[in-house]
Amino acid sequence: MDLSRFRRDYLKGGLSRSSLAPDPVRQFTAWFEQARATDIAEPTAMVLATVDADGQLSQRAVLLKYYDDSGLVFFTNYDSRKAREMAINPRVSLHFLWLELERQIRINGIASRISVAESARYFMSRPKDSQVAAWVSSQSHPLSSRRMLLQKFQEMKRKIGEGKVPLPSFWGGYRVRPEEVEFWQGRKNRLHDRFLYTRNDGGDGWKIERLAP
Repeated sequence: MDLSRFRRDYLKGGLSRSSLAPDPVRQFTAWFEQARATDIAEPTAMVLATVDADGQLSQRAVLLKYYDDSGLVFFTNYDSRKAREMAINPRVSLHFLWLELERQIRINGIASRISVAESARYFMSRPKDSQVAAWVSSQSHPLSSRRMLLQKFQEMKRKIGEGKVPLPSFWGGYRVRPEEVEFWQGRKNRLHDRFLYTRNDGGDGWKIERLAP
């Protein structure tokens, strides 16, 4: 199928150096609040890219659960493919794509596990069925059938009953500490606006550069 004539122009706005926040967290917050106010199905969805021991890249969408100056946090099974690959190489890349706003954000950084206490606080805030699901899913491993998965889910629900669901030892959060953050705003004639924040040596402050589209 030839898609060479399938194109659109980006006309919704621009991005200037003078309008940027001095650090990427504040700039991310400004854009994220605009994304939340727009009819975007999953504004917290971000693509996480990891690399295995052979250098093979893999990607998947995960959900951002919270962030602050120390980094962006998501949760997963510690025996999933992404977790196994982050144990080998903690350098990861995150990507937000908000087509409704003609914007992208790319974040490169270092992933590390958060504390058990921090994971437990988030786990207890999840719906109970989601807590149960964390126990029964051997994420990324072969599964004989969906029927088997649902049977395990129902069995675990019966076992727990009205009690609280404990935090699985094999499940928790990762925080990605950004080393560089790029903000991309689509513009007419493919002359897009791109600004890259790079952490200064020593980790104190950020350098900001405009990149050619």
